[in-house]
Amino acid sequence: MTYLQVVNSVLARLREDAVASVSATAYSLLIGKFVNDAKRQVEDAWKWDAMSKTLPLTTTDGVSTYILAGSGLKPKHLSANDITNRAEINNVPIQWIFDQQQLATVSNAPPAYYAWNVNDGTDSKIELFPTPNGAYSLKFNLYVQQAALVNDGDILILPSEAIEMGAYARALVERGEDGGLSSSEAYGLYKGILADQIALEASRFVENDVWVAV
Repeated sequence: MTYLQVVNSVLARLREDAVASVSATAYSLLIGKFVNDAKRQVEDAWKWDAMSKTLPLTTTDGVSTYILAGSGLKPKHLSANDITNRAEINNVPIQWIFDQQQLATVSNAPPAYYAWNVNDGTDSKIELFPTPNGAYSLKFNLYVQQAALVNDGDILILPSEAIEMGAYARALVERGEDGGLSSSEAYGLYKGILADQIALEASRFVENDVWVAV
């Protein structure tokens, strides 16, 4: 569904007229904000397959900090691999890498570890260790949140039902009771729909049913 379609679906639940653009009225703009709020909450609730991405990175000799283009501000780790050397790169705490860099003498080498560093306001940074001693082709397999919906034609990649109900519940809180569903009832429906969508998503992947002792 497009951003405009989702907003109009929420407006219909509120018994409001459809709009030709999300920015058509102050109220439709507010509903658009609620849609993005609900979208972010749904994204945080699960590792949705639609959010999975593989992002490439080529290292530079002597450089340990990189901006991972397209990673957003809150990526969820899945795996990282050094394609050049056919080796996995392990995720470790950033403080561990800082300690290795500051308290030990380590020669530059193919990176074996990485940690999430600060972001640049748009994408996340990573810190590699050891510092690369050349150009290596790396692949980061992540779950990346979709950017906020802005344009009418922006396509929502996640299940729309939970996001619509989440936005509807928020709108009821803002407007107050008006003879329809109460905000608490709407929020209860939202949680039920979200749980159903997560269960359906989880059933598609066998790894969600395999438990290993550690």
